[in-house]
Amino acid sequence: MTVHHLCEKNSILNQFMAEIRDVKVQGDRLRFRKNIERIGEVMAYEISKSLNYRTTAVTTPLGTSHIPLPSDPIVLTTILRAGLPFHHGFLEFFDRAENAFISASRRYNEAHTRFEIAVEYLSAPSIEGKTLLIVDPMLATCGSLDLSYKTLLSRGNPEALHIACIIASREGIETAMRIFPEKKTTIWAAAIDPELNEKAYIVPGLGDAGDLAYGERI
Repeated sequence: MTVHHLCEKNSILNQFMAEIRDVKVQGDRLRFRKNIERIGEVMAYEISKSLNYRTTAVTTPLGTSHIPLPSDPIVLTTILRAGLPFHHGFLEFFDRAENAFISASRRYNEAHTRFEIAVEYLSAPSIEGKTLLIVDPMLATCGSLDLSYKTLLSRGNPEALHIACIIASREGIETAMRIFPEKKTTIWAAAIDPELNEKAYIVPGLGDAGDLAYGERI
């Protein structure tokens, strides 16, 4: 299994990452969502380099050009609701992909000290033999990601799995490396942060991505 840590190399990605983390900028939800979308576009481009390609003849007004084009059948999957702008950024590049959506969220006890992951909704095509991309901004404990993947397996067995997140915890990465199929999984993270706090939020992280993008929920 390969883990790509994109912010280890300097690029314009750093600017988008700085703005989504900055408490002085986070109050602008439109800007927050746009930066999440732009990070998705950058990551989609990076992932595209690892896909399979097939040379295709393209007729121009003056002749024929032979161009390698992506040949993998892609299912682009996101976990609602924080993943929506991230998903849209990927879809700008993988515009021919099929799409899947899952609602998976934490359910805390009254003291807000423990939680369980609940899946309430799935809309997905067959993923049998396809390249599955699961894009979710935050990879904290890996609980939501694990349950979402297991739920998706009701739609088939993918040929390859790409997991893309904006910020991951080191613990979340280590858990993902243990539980996902080693030979067909690639993990892509813009940033990998060192720890989780007592409520299992990533530190330094950025806060609750869903609330920052769309407002608090009850």
